[in-house]
Amino acid sequence: MSASTSVIGFPRIGAQRELKKAIEGYWKGRLDLDQVKETARTLRADHWRLQREAGIDLIPSNDFSYYDQMLDTAILLNAVPRRYRDLGLGPEDTLFAMGRGYQGDQGDVTAQPMKKWFTTNYHYLVPEIDADTRLELTGTKPFDEFQEAKDLGIITKPVLIGPYTFLKLARGPEGEKFEPGQDLVASLAQAYADIIRRFADLGAGWVQLDEPYLVLDKEDGDLDLFRTLYQGILPARQGGKGSVKVLLQTYFGHVGDCLDQINELAFDGIGLDLVEGCDENLAALKRSGVSHGTMVFAGLVNGRNIWRNNYAVSLGILDAVRQLTPDVVVSTASSLLHVPFTVANEDGLDAQTVRPHFAFAVEKLGELRDLAVLADTDEAGKKSSRALADNQRLFDGTRVERDQAVSSRLAALDDQDFVRQPDRAERQRIQADELGLPTLPTTTIGSFPQTAEVRSYRAKLRKKEIGQEEYDQFIASQIDQVIDHQERIGLDVLVHGEFERNDMVEYFGQNLNGYLFTKNAWVQSYGTRCVKPPIVWGDVSRARPITVRWSSYAQSRTKHVVKGMLTGPVTILNWSWPREDISHQEQTQQLALAIRDEVLDLEAAGIRVIQIDEAALREKLPLRRSDWHTRYLDWAVPAFRLVHSAVKPTTQIHTHMCYSEFNDIIKDIDAMDADVISFEASRSDLTVLDAIQEAHFETEAGPGVYDIHSPRIPSREEIVERIHAILDKLDAGKVWINPDCGLKTRGNEETWPSLEHMVAAARQVRDELSAQH
Repeated sequence: MSASTSVIGFPRIGAQRELKKAIEGYWKGRLDLDQVKETARTLRADHWRLQREAGIDLIPSNDFSYYDQMLDTAILLNAVPRRYRDLGLGPEDTLFAMGRGYQGDQGDVTAQPMKKWFTTNYHYLVPEIDADTRLELTGTKPFDEFQEAKDLGIITKPVLIGPYTFLKLARGPEGEKFEPGQDLVASLAQAYADIIRRFADLGAGWVQLDEPYLVLDKEDGDLDLFRTLYQGILPARQGGKGSVKVLLQTYFGHVGDCLDQINELAFDGIGLDLVEGCDENLAALKRSGVSHGTMVFAGLVNGRNIWRNNYAVSLGILDAVRQLTPDVVVSTASSLLHVPFTVANEDGLDAQTVRPHFAFAVEKLGELRDLAVLADTDEAGKKSSRALADNQRLFDGTRVERDQAVSSRLAALDDQDFVRQPDRAERQRIQADELGLPTLPTTTIGSFPQTAEVRSYRAKLRKKEIGQEEYDQFIASQIDQVIDHQERIGLDVLVHGEFERNDMVEYFGQNLNGYLFTKNAWVQSYGTRCVKPPIVWGDVSRARPITVRWSSYAQSRTKHVVKGMLTGPVTILNWSWPREDISHQEQTQQLALAIRDEVLDLEAAGIRVIQIDEAALREKLPLRRSDWHTRYLDWAVPAFRLVHSAVKPTTQIHTHMCYSEFNDIIKDIDAMDADVISFEASRSDLTVLDAIQEAHFETEAGPGVYDIHSPRIPSREEIVERIHAILDKLDAGKVWINPDCGLKTRGNEETWPSLEHMVAAARQVRDELSAQH
């Protein structure tokens, strides 16, 4: 008899991105809604059966979503703002309107704000609660999917975002801080109590309530809110036809500061992350234990990396937990949503030397079963276990050799390599004279639409249906067209469009030593947007110049300034699968030296403005404030400075950040010492402006004036209004006008009208400012 196993959540897009293709086919009119629903049903059934066949005891349901689980929760609880209800759309189209905006016969609405899900690259839709919101159970999705699995003979463990996390992540209208009143808290507790009773009636054995917000620092009143919510929910475990157990599931950190309060409520199970919060959670268990009858769900299998689990380490942790409490379930440490589907799809990776080191979602199911069996195997059995022996051979230290040239270069760095001269204020005066740009200069973030034709040519080159020369001629023609179009609409600082790039990280990795690449290792980022992170396999260095050729070509085709476009070292690492045998700090510094070489080559080639995107800087910021600097910012910010510290004062360094909360690290962002930074801002209602103003931000700033993750086209008047809102807080002499993010995922039919409206709006406000003087 082995220990029981539990999975927190499973990927939903499918092994071949079937869900993405179906939904996008519906948006484009190629499929109807019934076909999308059938694809979804098939995927759910396949994933439940797969987990059952892998021997998983507690299989999740309601971890599926057409777009986002936070959005699903908001709809389930009736937190649908009136502007979406008034469209009069069906349930699925209302969901899509909330996720990506809507512009059509039924009306014109922007999408809800979108933020990063804790420290992952997954994005969630921020719930909006206003004075008209009545929180109550209004939907049936979780119950329908539980019944769907039950009809297949599988009793699942329904999964929902917990009420505490839901409220803590919600906001008021137009970005207002949300303070839930007693009535709203009571109504939310009642809604969750109704959910629990309904599942008891349906015959569920367990219901999992995800409360990752518990691993963050607590504000005054947080634990009182948590206690009040669950005091209203937990009595509902006894339903009319039976009873159900409630699992409080945490992940991404530790609950060492609140385990006592959790114990007071006597949950049936507590899920603890013993990967990211291991030491603190073990210490808390030793100090406080758990309530009598409470099972510990030990999160031992990492849901956020692709490397094989070290069984010896995990079994040691499991043994430590069992010494403190006997009732233990072997679990994933977080949802497997954050890893690709299966290594079996990666026939391009060597089956003997490379693939055995990786475990995607399907393989992690096998790891759970192995650990559960080994946990109850005696020492003699462990010594004879082939699974354990094969696993330990992966960790013998022979996987990769170190690159001495890289190590020597890092060792030679000194403090001056991280400081740019002269100071920023002086550089900005020099650059103003050098570049001669108008007030409120307009630009884009970098990429332009990757059309079907662009993707087709890249595929033809990969399949060797065309040669490199023909492909290069095509890329040159695309650059010619986009430079000409930018000139015609009047943008001030141009870009080359990035048509040669498949991805802002993978493209760079393909030109670096130390990287591996997959074919089908897709991970959901938001909605139907999927990414395929490259893998850091060994020490990193630049193999060849990466961007100089096409940036130089674009600059040769115009008298306007053309930005060189790079991805920064922190973002490259955060959007890769990093190594686990050396620190993230060392890997980032390796990347910083590689990108530094590229920056200096661009400058030598005559590129006067260079953008080094750090879109993911905030992404891996530790969740506990006390860890921000010592565990992250103290090396992440200097790594960015290392990239650009050697350029001339006349070279203007830009950076870009998107879809994160910036306000509380705004001074650290300023300390990156860029000359200009562009922020995602429109979808978060320009809330970053207050932080910029209060911090006396020295970097010139371009808060995004329209949302590129929505297909709707903003009007000139709408953008004028946004620019005025920006100038209410910032000095016009330090403001740039740009979209929120790159335009790669949009179509030309949306992109060019939007940019024309943006340029016209900037000119209008520029004229207004001139008239005032």
